[in-house]
Amino acid sequence: MTWPQQAGVLPRQAHCFQDRATAQLLEHASYGVDTVVHTQVLTGFGGVGKSQLAAHHARTLWQAGKLDLLVWVTAVTRDAVVTGYAQAAVEILGADPTNPETAARTFLAWLEPKPSTVRRWLVVLDDLADPADLRNLWPPDSTHGRTLITTRRRDAALTGNSRQLVPVGLFTDDEATAYLTAALAAHDRHEPTDQLSGLANDVGNLPLALSQAAAYLLDVGLDCATYRHRLTDRARTLTDVLPDRSGLPDDQATNVAATWSLSIECADQLPPAGLARPMLQLAAMLDPNGIPAAVLASPPALNHLAQHHNAAPGQTHPDEITDAEATQALRALNRLSLIDHNPSSPHHTVRVHQLLQRAVRDPLPADQHGRLARTAADALMAAWPEVERDTSLAQALRANTEVLTLHAEDALYQPDAHLVLARTGRSLGEAGQTTAAVHYFQQLATDTQHHLGHDHLNTLTARHHLAYWRGDAGDVAGAAAALEDVLADMDRIQGPDHPGTLIARHELAGFRGDAGDVAGAAAALEDVLADMERVLGPDHLNTLIARHDLAGFRGQAGDVAGAAAAFEQLLADRKRVLGPDHPDTLYARHSLASFRGDAGDVAGAAAALEDLLADIERVLGPDHLNTLIARHRLAGFRGQAGDVAGAAAAFEQLLADRKRVLGPDHPGTLATRHSLANLRGDAGDVAGAAAAFEQLLADRKRVLGPDHPDTLYA
Repeated sequence: MTWPQQAGVLPRQAHCFQDRATAQLLEHASYGVDTVVHTQVLTGFGGVGKSQLAAHHARTLWQAGKLDLLVWVTAVTRDAVVTGYAQAAVEILGADPTNPETAARTFLAWLEPKPSTVRRWLVVLDDLADPADLRNLWPPDSTHGRTLITTRRRDAALTGNSRQLVPVGLFTDDEATAYLTAALAAHDRHEPTDQLSGLANDVGNLPLALSQAAAYLLDVGLDCATYRHRLTDRARTLTDVLPDRSGLPDDQATNVAATWSLSIECADQLPPAGLARPMLQLAAMLDPNGIPAAVLASPPALNHLAQHHNAAPGQTHPDEITDAEATQALRALNRLSLIDHNPSSPHHTVRVHQLLQRAVRDPLPADQHGRLARTAADALMAAWPEVERDTSLAQALRANTEVLTLHAEDALYQPDAHLVLARTGRSLGEAGQTTAAVHYFQQLATDTQHHLGHDHLNTLTARHHLAYWRGDAGDVAGAAAALEDVLADMDRIQGPDHPGTLIARHELAGFRGDAGDVAGAAAALEDVLADMERVLGPDHLNTLIARHDLAGFRGQAGDVAGAAAAFEQLLADRKRVLGPDHPDTLYARHSLASFRGDAGDVAGAAAALEDLLADIERVLGPDHLNTLIARHRLAGFRGQAGDVAGAAAAFEQLLADRKRVLGPDHPGTLATRHSLANLRGDAGDVAGAAAAFEQLLADRKRVLGPDHPDTLYA
């Protein structure tokens, strides 16, 4: 026997192969007595290039003369592994080819380290489908030999015992762009770099997708911009914009759309059988960059799994799916590298590649696609807390809704606009992103009118939200005018006693007061309050809110003592109806303390606000709008009580937090700058205060307009 020897055929190196960090990691693994890792397992999503990396590594060692034996085995089944071992035994040991099992065992025995013979070997088991297929077929640990496995599996059986799991990820942005540049340049095609990087982003930097996209571009004769347009065209499936079987590059067997089908089938057979596929379908509607665990474990998600799972033959499932079974389904998908499941990241627990999502969505019939979209919307609503204490969770839910809206097409407007659409806009506003909320509701009002008509209740609601957030963003006059328009339509379509009509009247009065007509606002609120008590009842949430605003405007009109008395009664009623920790109850405590301070009890107001602030932070969180407002009022009363330095320090910290949470142009941020400038003047720095007010005045004119009361105050 002459050495070196090779058994099995390595895949041909891919055109424009990218020598990335994983390849270098494999090359740095050494042979010798100090070697701890004898088996490396390249694992990752289908299409990331695991086989190419393994072949490149094997070829590099072979060409460098570092191997006496190289064995390449396609390991898709146990029989294939046995056949590969047996073939190696026949070629290098002269084993009997008629008994593959015996020949395979002979080969593994030959690999066992022997003091008399030193042979450097590498066995590559490519595309291992099931770790169980290697039972009693693992190559032995040897100081002179190594095993390299490629697989989509991430089972625990592949780690430990001198085995190292090596995750193979996507191309980096630079690698993806470099690949496309080289692949096209080889055919004398050159495209703008921004288009190539955009295409790489469109296909999620997946190596297999990049190679097939390049082949399609060349075969069909498209420029990159046109191809990207086709790729995002919802009327086309993923298969429509990929090469057919005859046009696949680099000896590839399937296109991207089909490459994951076997993995999905395998995951669906893992316990609990039949749940992985419907779970993946649900995840395919949501944000590929992170889906919160609460969404996929919500009652609508569990109902979806119960209705759509396909039990294995002879196996039955209970009518209800539990949280534990839903988590098992996620783990099954994770084991096949179809998703990344990270329970330690509750807001981004599940990540899914965007092309896999599309491959899962494309075959769905239109009616099933629509039901799935509304189920995903139901799941988001079920996970969405009424009080957004966790700002990271709220941001993740908004991101998921944005992606869902793109995929759902018109399903979220059948038969009515889904509640998640308005909830997303409210979430933006409640997070302090009032300008974003205005833009969001402008688009929602347009979309709702397009799908449902001008007079539909959902269209009126979207217009109502748009007007409200315009006012909250500082355009009080524009908000009042818009509310007048929508109120006229509400009165005509819904009638004067409809709750939505009453709320619009309430908010219109409030914006008039914010615009300076405090007495008119109080009079209008008295009228709407009487109607609310008649229609909704005295303990209804909206009735209590109207009482709150009426008391506030009375105080602003000069009746501070009357406002304080009204807030005392309101606070008692809210505690009785809503409980002491309801946000509206806390807000009534805040208003009561503020008016007591305005009435002259500055020390009492500061003490009450200190107690309140602890409860608000506990219930709403430190970054909630109402928490920031309470901090603002508390700092102001400290300054009035004589602690100018302490108040200034509190406003400085509050200003930093408001800029971070709300942004520099939010009215609350500008209000804190106003108070801070005032304190500088009170402390004797008159020139500094004047300079601060000059800058504030310019910003308020720009943001709020020259006639806004806050601008005039500055």
